[in-house]
Parts: sequence; structure tokens; C-alpha cells
Amino acid sequence: MAWIQLRINSNAQSAEPIGELLSDWGAQAVTFVDAKDTPWYEPKPGEVQLWPDTQVVGLFDAEEDLTALLLQLKSQLPAGTLIKLDPLEDKDWEREWMDNFHPMQFGQRLWICPSWREVPDPDAVNVMLDPGLAFGTGTHPTTALCLRWLDGLELGNSLVVDFGCGSGILGIAALKLGAKRVVGVDIDPQAIQASQDNANRNQVGDLIELYLPKDQPQLQADVVVANILAGPLRELRQVITSYCRAGGKLALSGILKEQAEEISALYSQDFEMDPIAIDGDWARVSGTRR
Repeated sequence: MAWIQLRINSNAQSAEPIGELLSDWGAQAVTFVDAKDTPWYEPKPGEVQLWPDTQVVGLFDAEEDLTALLLQLKSQLPAGTLIKLDPLEDKDWEREWMDNFHPMQFGQRLWICPSWREVPDPDAVNVMLDPGLAFGTGTHPTTALCLRWLDGLELGNSLVVDFGCGSGILGIAALKLGAKRVVGVDIDPQAIQASQDNANRNQVGDLIELYLPKDQPQLQADVVVANILAGPLRELRQVITSYCRAGGKLALSGILKEQAEEISALYSQDFEMDPIAIDGDWARVSGTRR
């Protein structure tokens, strides 16, 4: 099926009404895009934050006649507003993504491998992953920072908490690296399902326990990892800290490098902090519980 993209330059106030108009005219999808590289990194849960310069992108069947829609847009929007139609190459987008997700090595022992590919090193610690609708494939620097940290630990017989487990990649990696048990927590039921599916795929499904926040247990772990965002790391410091026993290890990511010093200082109330690890624009903060 052939598609066409309609792109309209807008702002934070008018973007949503334009998006609703495109939906009313039969757009198969409407996307809001940062038009001038001024990203927002931390919207609150359920909050939609739009940029001062937002581009609204509507996806239409290429057979649709959009003449009347274009006339309506031109009559309602300020003169000179960019309104552009572009043909979109027809692709199997799921296959396109799968073809570009390759096995990746983290640290000395650990490989993350797409479930549909052969492992490059059968003797390595291999995590077979199909992220589904949840965050966490290893391609993002925040996940990579946490995977390298886990690879550097001695995890034999340890209890690990994966706070914000997403696809389950960190907890499953910990189990494959020798952890005895993992408890994963996430606010998204789809993440819980993805984590369980990936754990089953790696033959560790009976070693991982997964909870929504309202059901999370009270326990103290040997290792705690939280790859979320700086805002929740601030707000949930006491909860995250409470999961870590005295002498236990903690790693926090999802942090921009300019936020790392603040987060490290905040957690230093209870932890002896390590040097901050940086990967591109992102950082990992880690330490040992006093």
C-alpha cells in the first residue's frame, strides 16, 4: 500500500487542533515532531508536552484526494505556513526494523541478540531479545551503560531488582550472568508482559517476578538497577534506595550527562558513589549502599 505524508509547521498551541483536523479527514496516523531541535526529555506520566516549534505529520492513503483538506488548512493557518505533501516509500516497517537490529556485545561476556538471529558466539552469555512494545534493546546508551555495569559485577547467587524493567533486558541479563533471582517493577502492563515473554524465551521465566507498582513487594536486594529518567529518580529516591541492602550495589541511568552530578549528589546521602560513566549525551550513576 502506498502512503503520503502531509507535514505542517505549527506551534505548541495549535498543533493538537491541527492533528485533530487531520484525524477527522481520515489520517491513519498523526505524529508531532520537534521542528527546531528543542526536545523535551521528561514529560510526566500521561502528559503530552509539545515543542514551541512543532511539526504535525499526518499519514494518508496515497489514493486519498486531499485537495479540500489543503484548502481548509490554507484558509485557517497563517500565511506562509509550511504545508507539504511527500510520497512515502512503501515498506514492511516491522521487517525494516528487524533487519537493522543486530547482535551487540556489552563488556567482556554479555551479548544481546535479536531472537530471530543466530548468536555470534555460542559460548558467550547470550540474551535473546524481542522487545515487543517495551523499551530496552541495548541500542540506547542508557541501556548499554547498565548492561556494561552488570557485566562487570560478580552476580553469583544475588537478588536483583530491575526498577522500570521495560523489555526485561537488564533483569534477564543479570540472571544469565549468574543472579539467583530478579524482581522487576514497571508502570506499564505491556512491559510486564514483554519481560515475562523474554524471560521465558531465555529459559529464566521461573527466576523472575514481575510487578506493577501497586503490587511491588518489600524486600532488600544485593543489586538494584533503575534505567528510567532523572525526574522519577529524584521523586522515588527513597523507594529505590529501600530496595538496596547495606553493601549492595546500585546503578541509575536514563540521565542526561548534565543531570548526573545532581543525581549522584542526591543518592550520596545513602551510597558511596562511583565515578560517573558517560556515553554520548547520557550518563550512569552508580554506588554502594552504606
